[in-house]
Amino acid sequence: MSRAYRSADAEALWELKQGFELGLGEETGSEAKAEQYRDKLDEAYRADYLEWVDRCVAEQPRSIQVAVRDGNVIGYVFVLPETLAYIWDAAVLNEIFVHPDYRGTGVGDELMEAAISVARDQKLPLDRMVLDVDRANRRAQAFYERYGFTYWGEMQSREL
Repeated sequence: MSRAYRSADAEALWELKQGFELGLGEETGSEAKAEQYRDKLDEAYRADYLEWVDRCVAEQPRSIQVAVRDGNVIGYVFVLPETLAYIWDAAVLNEIFVHPDYRGTGVGDELMEAAISVARDQKLPLDRMVLDVDRANRRAQAFYERYGFTYWGEMQSREL
């Protein structure tokens, strides 16, 4: 079952967020990239992240959906609130993560359907949802392709 995030889910969400971030660092790059992702997950980042989550949920209550099994939060999806859609002129799927023990069980599909529902309810400049996925993350790419996502440009970055 998926439902809207509640403030009581904060600790579970933080644990899953760490899994999301560490997976990005370990599965899609060098040890240096993995180290950067590990290093940022300190108490200050945790507090800032959960505060941002609260602001997003206050603005659009369904922006974060969680998957729950046996009373435990085991996955989440985060669609940026409608006011942030102008970042890409579309709905933005910011994050989706399922605890590794529940992958392949339909939880990701449940969360993606929730995300699409939230996005469809937004008033957007363009009728589309975008996301950022590392080309090295074949598992995620295959999942998104099942939902009709195709490449629409490419993101680049540089250190500040």
